[in-house]
Amino acid sequence: MTPTLAQSVFIVDDDEDDRVSIRDAFMENKHSHNYVFMQNGDQLIGHFADDTGKKQPSLILLDLNMPGKDGRQVLKEIKKNEELKPIPVIVVTTSSSARDREISYKLGANCFITKPDSYQGLVALTDAIAKLWL
Repeated sequence: MTPTLAQSVFIVDDDEDDRVSIRDAFMENKHSHNYVFMQNGDQLIGHFADDTGKKQPSLILLDLNMPGKDGRQVLKEIKKNEELKPIPVIVVTTSSSARDREISYKLGANCFITKPDSYQGLVALTDAIAKLWL
């Protein structure tokens, strides 16, 4: 049997602690994937622009409020690009604003989630994300 390549999960968040916590929460539930950290939207878009045979992610977890290109701008660019459009994008943000939720869905987000306020909540959330999207 040929081994399968691990699915890639891009975690795009300007807060390093949040990126690490999200990855650790996935791993606590034994979800072994290739986790790629991106510090901001500019880095993510740059990754896609520098398309030298790079494998596209299976899933993007995207923060909304970041310096440079924020999550809204990034979401708009991804969903306008026919090659990137099929990649599921889950907005994972501290915002619980109905307006942010509405805008995210209008821009093509597959899901909008407010970050839990506890690590155990994050563990439960990442387990659900993995089971539904990976």
